[in-house]
Amino acid sequence: MAEFTTDRRAAWRPAPVRGARVSFERASDIFGSHTFAGETMLRRLPPDVHAALQRTMRHGTALDPAIANAVAQAMRDWAIEHGATHYCHWFQPLTGSTAEKHDAFLSPQPDGTAIEKFSGSQLIQGEPDASSFPSGGIRDTYEARGYTAWDATSPAFLLENTCGQVTLCIPTVFVSWTGEALDKKTPLLRSLQAVGRQAMRILRLFGSDRSATQVVVTLGCEQEYFLVDRELRQARLDLAITGRTLVGAAPPRGQQLHDHYFGAIPDRVLDFMAEVEERLFRLGIPIKTRHNEVAPGQYELAPTFENANVAVDHQMLTMYVLRTSAERHGFACLMHEKPFAGVNGSGKHNNWSLSTDAGANLLDPREDTHSNLEFLVFLSAVLMAVDTHAPLLRASIATAANDHRLGANEAPPAIMSVYLGEMLEAVLDQLVSGERRRTPNGGSLDLGAMTLPQIPRHTSDRNRTSPFAFTGNKFEFRAVGSSQPVAWPITVLNTIVAEALGEIAGRIEKKAGRSPTAAKLEAAVRSVLREVVEKHRRIVFDGDGYSAAWHAESEKRGLPNLRSTPEALEVLRGREAKALFARHGVLTERELDARAEILVHQYVLTMEIEARTLVSLLRQQVLPAAIRHQTELAESVAATQAAGVECPDAEEALRAFARQVAALRAAIVAVEKAESKSVPSAERRARQIRDELVPAMTAARAVADELERTIPADLWPLPTYAEMLLVR
Repeated sequence: MAEFTTDRRAAWRPAPVRGARVSFERASDIFGSHTFAGETMLRRLPPDVHAALQRTMRHGTALDPAIANAVAQAMRDWAIEHGATHYCHWFQPLTGSTAEKHDAFLSPQPDGTAIEKFSGSQLIQGEPDASSFPSGGIRDTYEARGYTAWDATSPAFLLENTCGQVTLCIPTVFVSWTGEALDKKTPLLRSLQAVGRQAMRILRLFGSDRSATQVVVTLGCEQEYFLVDRELRQARLDLAITGRTLVGAAPPRGQQLHDHYFGAIPDRVLDFMAEVEERLFRLGIPIKTRHNEVAPGQYELAPTFENANVAVDHQMLTMYVLRTSAERHGFACLMHEKPFAGVNGSGKHNNWSLSTDAGANLLDPREDTHSNLEFLVFLSAVLMAVDTHAPLLRASIATAANDHRLGANEAPPAIMSVYLGEMLEAVLDQLVSGERRRTPNGGSLDLGAMTLPQIPRHTSDRNRTSPFAFTGNKFEFRAVGSSQPVAWPITVLNTIVAEALGEIAGRIEKKAGRSPTAAKLEAAVRSVLREVVEKHRRIVFDGDGYSAAWHAESEKRGLPNLRSTPEALEVLRGREAKALFARHGVLTERELDARAEILVHQYVLTMEIEARTLVSLLRQQVLPAAIRHQTELAESVAATQAAGVECPDAEEALRAFARQVAALRAAIVAVEKAESKSVPSAERRARQIRDELVPAMTAARAVADELERTIPADLWPLPTYAEMLLVR
């Protein structure tokens, strides 16, 4: 960790990194070693129990309760052999984080002895307090009973903390005594079932893959984050409490030279990354990529694809491992979407696709895309889904933190659009016109030097300004925020695609009739796809999403632009959203209402905490520093005048600075007034925060940042952007 003295302006430098860099001799020896899956499960379970559990995990069949005791015993023995003393049901409540209640394996007996006990009933069901988690009105404070239920489709794992303590973690869902979902995983599992069911309707229509018994969603979540020295983070009240800087002037050098992106990774950071990768490998999380991101101090890691339910769990674990490993290396890992104003923010790019259990990627265009009708059905369904339910998709990524990022220079705008690229655009042209020519080929690139190979060129470019981009054989949902759990956005995406697939399947079945010939089926498919593309192609945009021209163009097309979280969350209260989720069995009306209420409440609480933190920071640190500097200026002017020397420039500097200090006092009062305003409902309070509190906070920040540029370094009380971002 960094050396950091009480005198913040004393010599500051990173201390030598402790420990050797991790190296893998055989990755297979450690990959998944802390998960109860694969070879571990095969060796420890009786063959019939293993086969039954595998059917549930791989094919989504109902869990056989009769196998629970055998699984629990094997799981307990394996965990204890690895040093575990406790187990927990690990779940994802509506707080935005994970939760766990640890129980010891050791159970006292009446005769004074103790035994190590873990039964099938303890594996399958737990009973946490449902009243202490957000429920959105589903549970009152006095109604405490809730249940956790084992999700056998996601492997149990051993979580070792930084002190070496090991806990067996069992992924579960969390529901109330009434059976209503109080978590993010239950609706996710329902949505996976819904989209798989509708996708199988399409496959049965074509009869193209008779070996497929189900369609699964695959997901890979890229994670961006910042690293700052831990001691510097602790010296800033705003970073420590809110995860972002509420004041802070831009450094002389930031990301202007574009030299950080893909640059050499600093040794201290590389040691941290290596530890993260080893810990994640042991948890069976397949990290593939690491690199410097655009901003100084910003980095990214990316896994390969997995089943979406497992990928969602792994994403939560990835954030946990990043944070805890950072502490061991003297860093703080910042996952806020915009921790530094004027510097690129962080996102979480969700690479989403559909695959059969036989291994076929349904979003792979393959050759002759223009005649691959099955692919075109799935592609068109995604276009229909995003266009029809763009407000709902926008609502799925609506948070106070993401409002700082959406529409900035590195992030997609709040306008939902789909990037397809030249090849698929040309294919859609042919589909609408009825002409069948060919699939455009990317060809190859001649790099102009004989020593360099000719490299194949992709059929389309990439568009980093698009919130929802096709990237070869998947869609990349780029608008998800870096601190956000991905379960909710993926639940929404699955549900709207299920709706679109169901509608398209119904139209094709109606046009083709019963037992259609191949020619009649093709004609029906082409007719339906032409209608879908003509109606929903307005959502396709391949240009610069940052440009003012696109905002004007999107308005002409009738695309919604929900610029803030309060606007976006109103969509969840609408009849269309409630009917959609109910139709596919993903959320009841009450469950959706609860989530809308919780999300609005979280926005309000987040902004109130930020406002109070800002006031504390300004009153207790910035204002005293400004008064000290004003006093020094006044004393200097008085001493100069006492010496009989005229000093008009110094006098004007004093008056100008006094005006800045007065402006700071007024800005603090304005923030306090807007924050303390009484508003009768959460929704109206959210809009009042957006319209009054956020502008007041922005204005106060501007005054403080100007003071930072003026106050001498030895008086400024906070670590600066330059120290936090540029010192490694």
